[in-house]
Amino acid sequence: MRENRTHGSEGGEVMSLPDPYRSGGSVSGEIFPFPTMSLRPPPNDAAHKSSLVLWYNSAPGQSGIGCPLRAGEPLRENRIMHFVIRGLFALSLVIVASAAQALCVDNVVLVHGNTGSPSDFNNTRNTLLARGYSSSQIFRPGWGSSCAACNDHKGSEETPVENALIDAIASSCTGRIDVIGHSMGATLAARVIDRVGMKNYVDSFVGIAGAFRGLRSCGTYPFNIWTSTCGSWGLSVNSPFLNGISGHRFGSRMTSIKSYYDEIVCSTGICTVGGVHSSSISGENATVTYAWGHYGLLWYTASKQADLIQ
Repeated sequence: MRENRTHGSEGGEVMSLPDPYRSGGSVSGEIFPFPTMSLRPPPNDAAHKSSLVLWYNSAPGQSGIGCPLRAGEPLRENRIMHFVIRGLFALSLVIVASAAQALCVDNVVLVHGNTGSPSDFNNTRNTLLARGYSSSQIFRPGWGSSCAACNDHKGSEETPVENALIDAIASSCTGRIDVIGHSMGATLAARVIDRVGMKNYVDSFVGIAGAFRGLRSCGTYPFNIWTSTCGSWGLSVNSPFLNGISGHRFGSRMTSIKSYYDEIVCSTGICTVGGVHSSSISGENATVTYAWGHYGLLWYTASKQADLIQ
């Protein structure tokens, strides 16, 4: 998540870039100081005896290039011109360095909800790309079947999410990741992180419209539980699954995004379980409340999601 930049450790201003003023071809990965300038005697030949040479030094021991100052030319104007050139060259190095240096941030895993799709996170993905992330730093696993009542938090539903988390950690330049889950994707991501023991690799965990305390529409376990989604590995209030992850950490920072207008979490007209909003994560560091519906919380909070992981 945090941006890391590498600076030269040698004395002075150091860049690891090719020097276009160095003679003899290109340079790959060498570290050298910015070019310096000095006045030297001209080369020992008749054609240059009436001039001084303003010399650009590429690096200690390197040849560099010379720019003659002819006799009779105003030295001050030439010096000003070459200081301008030197300044523009230094500025170009900074610009090239900024463009060449990849933004090192935590990889991000975006987990959609029950019967959703990776494209549900398009707004979030586009926001992250606009902030300098590359597409290779964003993981969007697809999981579950098209049967909303059939999916739960154990077995085949876990596999794509687990693979995405492992791949994101393995390729992260920081060694850590951020995870954002929507609806059942939030509790599914939490389940995988908890089971595999990944919490120390997760910097920020954001749960959007998750039912971490259960859905009243699913009933209270073990009574009147008719579907897998509401069963022992599902979202019924007091289910063994939800009780098993309650109070656990899913990252260094945990934030919930919730609404009292959520037509799924608040479908019975009551959003709370035990006096606490069901989308709140036990032990969370922060919570954010909006007046959006279940999918509005995902689609219209992309900037906030990005803020929470940066």
